[in-house]
Amino acid sequence: MSLTAMDLVKQAKSEIKEISCEQAASMLDNATLIDVREPAEFDAGHISGAIHIPRGMLEFSLDSHPSLANLETPVIIYCKTGGRSALAAKTLESMGYKEVYSVAGGYEAWQQI
Repeated sequence: MSLTAMDLVKQAKSEIKEISCEQAASMLDNATLIDVREPAEFDAGHISGAIHIPRGMLEFSLDSHPSLANLETPVIIYCKTGGRSALAAKTLESMGYKEVYSVAGGYEAWQQI
């Protein structure tokens, strides 16, 4: 059976921790924030303090950011609506990060708070 992209997102969301924008905002002082959208999306607007790592380069870029060296540091990931960040969160967990969160609704939801 082949899976669609949405099937993969649904599966990832069932396996990761997804948090609200309000929860994410309350955690920012003690977490690393990653925006996994494409460069044009990031340039058009992003959450202050976010590290920009497009999802396609995520696995290859983690080592180049000192704030991601400690696998124990909480990591909050967002994208446009929550699909790419869910997939990215699952990837970070499989790479050994202990406390990974995906922002439900992504940047679109963040703009509403």
